[in-house]
Amino acid sequence: MAEYAAPSGAPIWFDLMSSDTARAEKFYGEIFGWETETPNEEFGGYRNFLKNGKPIAGLSPAMEEAGPPNIWSVYLHSEDADATVNAVESAGGSVMVPPMPVGDEGRMMVATDPAGAVIGFWQPKQHKGYSEFGDHGTPYWFECQSKDYAKSLDFYRAVLGARIEEVGTGGDPDAVGPDHYGQIFYGDESYAGIMDASKLFPEDVPSFWQIYITVDDVAATVKQVESLGGEIVMPGEDTPYGTLAAIKDPMGALICLGHPPAGM
Repeated sequence: MAEYAAPSGAPIWFDLMSSDTARAEKFYGEIFGWETETPNEEFGGYRNFLKNGKPIAGLSPAMEEAGPPNIWSVYLHSEDADATVNAVESAGGSVMVPPMPVGDEGRMMVATDPAGAVIGFWQPKQHKGYSEFGDHGTPYWFECQSKDYAKSLDFYRAVLGARIEEVGTGGDPDAVGPDHYGQIFYGDESYAGIMDASKLFPEDVPSFWQIYITVDDVAATVKQVESLGGEIVMPGEDTPYGTLAAIKDPMGALICLGHPPAGM
């Protein structure tokens, strides 16, 4: 386990909008060992999932006006949400939800990048985001699946002020997947990446951000997911970046699993 405090521009929070919060609490409690706080009615029944007694992710009842239900969202650390609005618009993105206070917890905004991926930003006050990674049930990695890789690279470089290092061939226009991948560095550390997904999904699937959660045993967790009524999208695969899998919870929300490569 490692302690974590999100650098500027790095992932700081993620949350689930669910059509069945009671079942979501049970499902994620079983597979990740998450507990759940009492819903906050002031914030529409929003509540925190907890790991080791600390906030790890959020859970909200589905709200028709907030978009499709059963979806995970990612938030990046903004030191100034108003400045982030300007940066997003200057880099060709658009603002879906302008900066708004969430009590004394912080300020949030939601944007769409030029490739069409929805991404949130969180300016923390009392709520500092998640604070652990690398242990079962804590974040492993965050990834933008981009249908326009070049636009995504330019946008996140400009908005985050981060260094993006390309892995593999990088410049080959016919390459996809790991041959066309950018790691986003915040100083010397990387917690997120951008995948060229232009040939990985059907045309009607937009760009999106996805979340990987660390698990002790990917194969065992996949079996557990099936027994709890979830769906296996991608069974565990061994890669240079660890054993990875993709699942859907019983309501259809997509989330991924990761376990470090041997020796790490």
